[in-house]
Amino acid sequence: MGHVPVLLDEVVEGLRPQAGNIIVDGTLGGGGYTRAILAAADCRVIGIDRDETAIARANASSEYDGRLIPVLGCFGDMAALVAAAGHDQVDGITLDLGVSSFQIDEAERGFSFMRDGPLDMRMGKEGPSAADVVNSLPEKALADIIFRLGEEKQSRRIARSISARRLKAPFTTTLDLAAHIEDAMGGRRGARTHPATRSFQAIRMFVNDELGELARALDACEAVMRPGGRLAIVTFHSLEDRMVKQFLKERAGQTGGGSRYLPAPEAGRTPSFELTQRKPIEPSETETRDNPRARSAKLRLAVRTDAPAWGEPVDTGLNLPDLASVEASS
Repeated sequence: MGHVPVLLDEVVEGLRPQAGNIIVDGTLGGGGYTRAILAAADCRVIGIDRDETAIARANASSEYDGRLIPVLGCFGDMAALVAAAGHDQVDGITLDLGVSSFQIDEAERGFSFMRDGPLDMRMGKEGPSAADVVNSLPEKALADIIFRLGEEKQSRRIARSISARRLKAPFTTTLDLAAHIEDAMGGRRGARTHPATRSFQAIRMFVNDELGELARALDACEAVMRPGGRLAIVTFHSLEDRMVKQFLKERAGQTGGGSRYLPAPEAGRTPSFELTQRKPIEPSETETRDNPRARSAKLRLAVRTDAPAWGEPVDTGLNLPDLASVEASS
């Protein structure tokens, strides 16, 4: 299936695009959010994506009437990318976190444990692949990644089994790794989801430094949004949502101290964001029925105040191995 934007109407309503606005779609993907934003107002969108395929698809399309500026790069580098596109500040930002349906559905990208393909999982083309991570990281480091990013309780068992097997033959394909993880966990045992789901998620998040990118993106959002600018972030993973929630509560002055992600704020700091609702917006029963990938989605909205950016870096707080230390095979 093609990519179906989650909470699309709610995101557009949260952004409230107006004529003349400059809005950033930090996860351009298939262009679903961008298309709806441009249809809602005579504005322009800076569409960022680290996937060359997504940028090429946008550049080849004539449907955006010249109002889309596709930019290749990571949304964690948003401030520099917005400046390179010729703008100092923007009126709105939306992020749709996680992997896109296009990437999952393309077996050659190596994201899916349901389709055989090379064990890659990189959203871009640079850096170590999933195969590099699985075949070269020490057992303890691999277990930590699977436990902390995948929240997989059997992480030690899985990492021990992977470590033993790779001594005989390296993992090179998705189905090979998925089948091995399933065997290590004792089979399906009637589970509704594949036993490798959490492990694949964790490896993908590590390979793409997804929480690190999110931390840098949150800093950038605060820095490049003009007063009154609107922020809309859709999350699908508990760690991502927790980080976004804590960042916005902190910057809105609604927490009393620090957290695992943020240092304790200075007394009297002026809030840089105002929250537009206390709880996240979740998909309706109809949307989750029509699009099962929406079932874990949460949308958080906020409005930029006229206070200076706090400029305090967000930390993932997970103390994971350094991706740069992974030995890449190519």
